[in-house]
Amino acid sequence: MKKICVVGVGYVGLVTGACFADLGNSVIALDVDEERIENLKKGILPIYEPGLEELVERNVRSGRLTFTTSYKEAVDGTEFAFIAVGTPSGVNGEADLQYVASAATSIAETMTGPMIIINKSTVPVGTGDWVADIVKRAQPEPVDFWVVSCPEFLREGSAIGDFMSPHRTVLGSLHHEAAEKVAQLHLPLRAPIVITDLRTAEMIKYASNAFLATKISFINEVANICEALGADVKEVAVGMGYDKRIGPMFLDAGLGWGGSCFPKDVLALAYMAEEKGLNPRILNSVMDINYERRKEAVALIEAMTEGVNGKTIGLLGLAFKPNTDDMRDAASVDIAQELTAAGAKVRAFDPVAMDVAGALLPAVEMCPDPYTMSQGCDALMVITEWNEFKQLDLEKIKGLLNSPVIFDGRNIYEPAVMSAMGFKYRGMGRGFNGR
Repeated sequence: MKKICVVGVGYVGLVTGACFADLGNSVIALDVDEERIENLKKGILPIYEPGLEELVERNVRSGRLTFTTSYKEAVDGTEFAFIAVGTPSGVNGEADLQYVASAATSIAETMTGPMIIINKSTVPVGTGDWVADIVKRAQPEPVDFWVVSCPEFLREGSAIGDFMSPHRTVLGSLHHEAAEKVAQLHLPLRAPIVITDLRTAEMIKYASNAFLATKISFINEVANICEALGADVKEVAVGMGYDKRIGPMFLDAGLGWGGSCFPKDVLALAYMAEEKGLNPRILNSVMDINYERRKEAVALIEAMTEGVNGKTIGLLGLAFKPNTDDMRDAASVDIAQELTAAGAKVRAFDPVAMDVAGALLPAVEMCPDPYTMSQGCDALMVITEWNEFKQLDLEKIKGLLNSPVIFDGRNIYEPAVMSAMGFKYRGMGRGFNGR
């Protein structure tokens, strides 16, 4: 059993801490937010993630997972300290590292013995060296330490499975022995382990997320072409995906990407490139295509309803993706705000995100279920592809709507079926609509 400290109990930190505890380690998770820690001690989690509540409860009950606001308590006797704090976008797209700096300083001030400090947060290339300098300067007395980069690759909605069954573990350090010790922590996961230098490990994370975002933006641009030429982007994606060089993942055309990773990581990578005098043309285009999708969605519902002014539009889904309550950079926010600005009344339903969304969208009426929401609406927009939306009683929905109009921003329904049911239906890139 290893003693592990995890600094930060947000999305990455809480999943990391709970999973390492479930692997048999002694984990103490720290956060400076006293209310958050007190809630965790009561079993109240700050995020929604399938299976996480049960995982935390089991490991707290076993004594392998504890929570604190005290660095002295967390760091004392710890072999491994993971920094898993937020790195939000700054004014110009750069990653804001104030929380990383604070964590590194506090660890340095309280450490009493040799320790491996592991950057789990997504940080700019060169941050590992910077953290080492911070720790060295902040130590009251010199104590041996080593810095390792171990970027996370967790997807919201499937984070526990991603942690326990990863495609790979990436470790970067200037000290191979330190990286090997962190590798030992990950051996129970039985996944390939890539050991490299600090800066390369940090770059792997940014390059991976930027590539996946590029793939999504690419298929969305193809969807626009399909729409214009009469092809069906869903079938195009299936045909492309059988090619092993391409693969089927991240080829779902729709409203684009959002959340806490892709938007800030692509922006931060572009910023790093521009800081070095480079012109990241692809990255800038990837971001432009993504945000244009939201405006295109509003333009389509305007056309379908012959103007939304004075009309009621219902949004099926609010979170940026299913199985999470994360509203960071969610398409629903931009779409709802544009509809409201155009004179529409907006109603919405999401299985888990409405509490979070309510603070962001005070003008939107939150409804208890899809059917209540649909009553009296002039059109519906599918914003998040929750599985339960695929099983709705669409005949009942049609009877509740003022007009049988559905814009499907996630292509969860089949155009021919919807047309046969009497809906005025539009998907994204389903070019045969209306022919």
